[in-house]
Amino acid sequence: MLQRRSFIKNTILATGALSLPFIGNAQNAATTLPAAANFKKAIWWGNIGIKGSILDKCKAVKEAGFQGVEPFSHLDRKEVIDALKSTGLGVTAVSCLAHQKTPISHPDAAVRQQGVEEFIIGLEDAKAYGTDVTLLVPGSVSNTVSYDEVWDRSTEGIKKLIPVAEKLKVMICVENVWNNFLLSPLEACRYVDQFNSPYVKLYFDIGNIVAYGWPEQWIKILGDRISRVHIKEFSRQIADRQGRWSGFNVKLTEGDVNWPKVIELLRNGYKGEWLTVEMEKNETMEELKDLSQRLDKVISM
Repeated sequence: MLQRRSFIKNTILATGALSLPFIGNAQNAATTLPAAANFKKAIWWGNIGIKGSILDKCKAVKEAGFQGVEPFSHLDRKEVIDALKSTGLGVTAVSCLAHQKTPISHPDAAVRQQGVEEFIIGLEDAKAYGTDVTLLVPGSVSNTVSYDEVWDRSTEGIKKLIPVAEKLKVMICVENVWNNFLLSPLEACRYVDQFNSPYVKLYFDIGNIVAYGWPEQWIKILGDRISRVHIKEFSRQIADRQGRWSGFNVKLTEGDVNWPKVIELLRNGYKGEWLTVEMEKNETMEELKDLSQRLDKVISM
């Protein structure tokens, strides 16, 4: 696997694919939001349930009223760039899913190194697509991997990645997920601050906090450490009745996130322009358009 990845990476570098990054055309990605909103709408790649090619998915996203996408890493770069050019969509960030199989905090040093190499591909993808963020999940705390081990190993891994991030001018953005790690905003601040680097920031997922906290409190404390934002809804009532994961089974604006307060804080403190929704399967155009319109409603609050 590593040899194949290295071959792909070397081939891309040799052909100069990274030398001319695609920059989304802001004029073509016309906003459907009120002019005063000052945010641009994107959708996470895993929530584009429309069948077909990368171009088919991008066309559907554009038709639904979104201005950008957050693609996975390790996709066909040429196909992604061609689809972006064809539709005028921008890229908010690249979502690197390598953590699922090769976390940089894995007990095996060889797996950790593979995770670093896989994430480098994500950084290169971001550079090629004209964005400055790649999403990282540093690992998970479990009964076999302790909290301090995840902290120490992931810290070591990120330190290996920083020189590459600096060279490519792409930030490593750590996301808060249900991985039993970075469970308070103060701790998240400490984790990021230890690197003392403008290339290590946070990718703040609003809905992921609601099960054990209040996103508006996190936003205030994290401040300019937040480089990107995932828009996600959560219902505590549904989670209490049906199990925690079921809390996500609610439409945007119909859960427990205090969206007026969240948007107010983001508008006054978040320096980014993208809000990326990460919700639902969206297997039809009607579902995509409904989600886009609900995001309009959130942004206009």
